[in-house]
Amino acid sequence: MTGRALRTLACVLGLVAPLAGHAAELDGRALSAWWGLPFAGVLLSIALFPLFAMRIWHHHYGKITAAWALAFFVPFVWVFGPSLAGASLVHALLAEYIPFIVLLTALFAVAGGIYIRGNLHGSPALNTAILAIGAVLASFMGTTGASMLLIRPLVRANDNRRHKAHVVVFFIFIVSNIGGSLTPLGDPPLFLGFLKGVEFFWTLRNILPETAFMLACPLVLFYALDSWYFRREGVLPVDPTPDTPRLGFDGGINFVLLLAVVGLVLMSGLWQSGVVFDVAGTPVPLPSLVRDIGLVGVTLLSLKLTAAKVHADNQFSWGPMVEVAKLFAGIFLTIIPVIAMLRAGTEGPFGAVVRAVTGPDGQPLPAMYFWATGLLSSFLDNAPTYLVFFNTAGGDPQQLMTALAPTLAAISAGAVFMGANSYIGNAPNLMVKAIAEERGVAMPSFFGYMAWSCAVLVPLFAVLTFLFFV
Repeated sequence: MTGRALRTLACVLGLVAPLAGHAAELDGRALSAWWGLPFAGVLLSIALFPLFAMRIWHHHYGKITAAWALAFFVPFVWVFGPSLAGASLVHALLAEYIPFIVLLTALFAVAGGIYIRGNLHGSPALNTAILAIGAVLASFMGTTGASMLLIRPLVRANDNRRHKAHVVVFFIFIVSNIGGSLTPLGDPPLFLGFLKGVEFFWTLRNILPETAFMLACPLVLFYALDSWYFRREGVLPVDPTPDTPRLGFDGGINFVLLLAVVGLVLMSGLWQSGVVFDVAGTPVPLPSLVRDIGLVGVTLLSLKLTAAKVHADNQFSWGPMVEVAKLFAGIFLTIIPVIAMLRAGTEGPFGAVVRAVTGPDGQPLPAMYFWATGLLSSFLDNAPTYLVFFNTAGGDPQQLMTALAPTLAAISAGAVFMGANSYIGNAPNLMVKAIAEERGVAMPSFFGYMAWSCAVLVPLFAVLTFLFFV
């Protein structure tokens, strides 16, 4: 959001916060579906403006997002009063948005402080190994962190190949999406689930087979395809990147800081404390507060301890992180009524959605949840999509982790896996595309990329459905 819009919201928050402590919870049954229009407007703006008005979006995405946020919040205050509006705003900020952005910022800064030097040579075996390593790293340093760490050395390793766009496409499939499915650190949707009460290791225990299938199959396909290209075309006569004496890492202190990030997130999930701060009606547990303060400290330490040359070599800038922060500010605000309406179940305005993913016996259908979550995650952002269907399934983490475990597994897999279906399904996708194009890789267009995903991933998703969700 723009600075002016943020100041406006801060002023509103300052006025309504004293009244928010005893506000009633928003009743989704009393809402019209029109309240979901600003949320849809934000997501459609993210999807369509880059396609049809790239220049406008590049210069004004903050203003556009702020306009949608205010289009929701101003009428919301007018209709429901400052007390309920203030309680909803404080909850969205303190319970969801701030922890989400703080974690992403820490991972972004730490990954941006590690530079892999040296020139590898992009053989099929080496490329496959890099993708496999990236898939493992993605669950522990995030799809954003692993993508930013490995995409530049991968492009350098293949700059003597005639055709290398397929290497980056599979990198987006595997490292920027599917690999981040095993822990809350891996992908934003799973961290939102963690904030809602899903145990840290729940996804590792419950979707490991699905993840193994969705990693093994693309890796085998990639190795076969890359081997065919390599045998057919070979390499350029001259390698654009000269060989260096040895491979290595610069900014190694950031590996220690990465362990600190993992430790802080684990701590917040395992530490049971009775100390809870009430901030304008929103409970803030002491472990969550310590985690977020610690993550801010990690970010500042990374910036302080990383040499300027490392950031320069990595072409590090805050632009991508600023964009994510602005867009998600609008998303987390405008999603407030959508979540309330979905919580209302069949009695709410979105009863048709609930019925579509629910069987005649009233039980959720995991296969339908997998595809509904996945298809929306393909073209909207997968984090709010996960949140929407998490709440559609009841929103109770204890029930979802036990009696409804297949449903939560389907939601988690759909949100993470199918974020790979388009460039706009997950934030790292566009970041990786931009970096590859800066380095001279002729990446496919939006629909060209979707041709790849439809040919490679969608058939695998169909098989996955019958193997695990039916």
